[in-house]
Amino acid sequence: MARVIVRGISVSTGFAIGKAVFVNRRHRSELPRQTIAPVLVAEEEARLREAFASVEAELASARDRIPAELKEHKHILDSHLMILKDPKLAGAAAKLIRELGVNAEWALEKAVAELEKAFGVLDDLYIRERLQDVRVMSDRVMSRLLGTVPELLAVEGRVIIMAHDLTPADTVALEVSKIMGFATAQGGKTSHTGIMARTLGIPALVGVADLEDAVNDGDLVIMDGVGGRILVDPDEDELAEFNELGAQFEQYQRRIYRGCQLPAETIDGYRVQVLANIELIEEVAAVLDNGGEGIGLYRTEYSYLNRTDLPGEDELADKYSDLAAIMSPRKVIFRTLDLGADKTIASFGALEEANPAMGLRAIRFCMQHPELFKTQLKAIARASAYGNVSIMFPMISGLREVRRAKAKLREAQEELRTEGKRFNQDMPIGIMIELPAAVMIANLLAEEVDFFSIGTNDLIQYSVGIDRTNPHVSYLYQPLHPAILRSIKHVVDAAHQAGIEASLCGEVASDPFCVPILMGMQIDCISLSPQAIPGIKRIIRQARMSECKALLREVLACRTVGKINRLVRDTIFNKYPEELTFFASLLDNDDLGG
Repeated sequence: MARVIVRGISVSTGFAIGKAVFVNRRHRSELPRQTIAPVLVAEEEARLREAFASVEAELASARDRIPAELKEHKHILDSHLMILKDPKLAGAAAKLIRELGVNAEWALEKAVAELEKAFGVLDDLYIRERLQDVRVMSDRVMSRLLGTVPELLAVEGRVIIMAHDLTPADTVALEVSKIMGFATAQGGKTSHTGIMARTLGIPALVGVADLEDAVNDGDLVIMDGVGGRILVDPDEDELAEFNELGAQFEQYQRRIYRGCQLPAETIDGYRVQVLANIELIEEVAAVLDNGGEGIGLYRTEYSYLNRTDLPGEDELADKYSDLAAIMSPRKVIFRTLDLGADKTIASFGALEEANPAMGLRAIRFCMQHPELFKTQLKAIARASAYGNVSIMFPMISGLREVRRAKAKLREAQEELRTEGKRFNQDMPIGIMIELPAAVMIANLLAEEVDFFSIGTNDLIQYSVGIDRTNPHVSYLYQPLHPAILRSIKHVVDAAHQAGIEASLCGEVASDPFCVPILMGMQIDCISLSPQAIPGIKRIIRQARMSECKALLREVLACRTVGKINRLVRDTIFNKYPEELTFFASLLDNDDLGG
């Protein structure tokens, strides 16, 4: 049995067995805290500036040397360079040197701590991970100040890279052909390490608890990128088991990729559109490579985060138009800003709200800031001249919000017409169905729009009344709860009765236990992460619509989520035993729901 097993978040699936090599193990000694004489303040500020300049020059050089496999991720280095230039970090540290009369190391550490305190209270994955980027950059500057710049190890042979965190600059310094996998102590599901690993097609885990204490340089490890585990010093039986699993996974990957460009059509001829959810234009390559038929959800708020200013209309229009043109004639659906609550931007700051998840967010936030909203609407409308573009409004609760949003869009289009700028007057308009109120009046909302997109992540939480990130109640996050299934079916039926399309985005769309039930409801389209597309397409192509409808009838006859989960697990696993070996399911929660 392995000496120790540590667990993390899988951000790129697969298996690897090899020697662990650390490239930047973080063992921070006590930072020197010194009070300096007033005459030395200027000198200390200069030392801080030189350290920032040195790291900036290193990253700029790394950006120019980025390997071909990672060229599309050049923007990551650009974002790190922005952090180094942002006065929130360097300026704040310099100010502390002047005001407190302390050394540069202590001032930098205090400046970062204050940033983490200010923004760390926000319960938003993206913000937390951008704070981690700030910490990574400050660590590099700190190394310059301390004179302890770590040399990346010369990698001999193929290895599994371990690190406190990895920056693109770190990766550039390594020979990517020798890397079998990544594991980092820091990071989350959308971290840069995951993006790079998926590009390279190797397994990766982030947020690995106790990684730096449990693993030593040279340890033999098994990386389980499916189960989210690292086995340290495995025994012979474990090595044999994972060698076999690795071989099976490679065969499985080859099979699903061979058919990923084929349509998602059942054996008896039912066709489902399979689109992708993305937030960066750089993910387009992954969408196309994995057989995505378009973009079902482009999260536009990420262009506003991690910056001190607001993007202008031209900047947004250029970005949106590039995406539309690259994907044309494939569909691209732009979700308007889902800001507010836990996603705040520097220009507006965070509101003090007792319950921000149900506060001023998404379409409500946009209506409170009409100029901000109009800028984005004009940019999306301009992009519609370059491809198959649709627009979608989030968190709709009633007819008034839909009508007001449509009126704002018409105003934006009228301004563009006056300015002589091109746009598609008939651009399709949709809404996200993620509130129980919208479910109940789906038939009325369907008369106002061209399509629905059911946002299951929020719909489940709002319907069942739980926060799935709360460990005390996360077991109640049940996608096959009878209320959720009836809600989705009600929305799909309302859409079809009105002659509009019903699509679904969220984690449910990438769950092999849930997709056959969605097909039984005759969902028109599902939208999921690019990497999940080949496997889900393969399952759809092996299904029969008649069987999906029969399963749906059985499921709807069940009264408890526990009974539904057991029925679905047994039915689906019996049909796809090999396929499900490499899938994680939302049904992994026990059947404790009512």
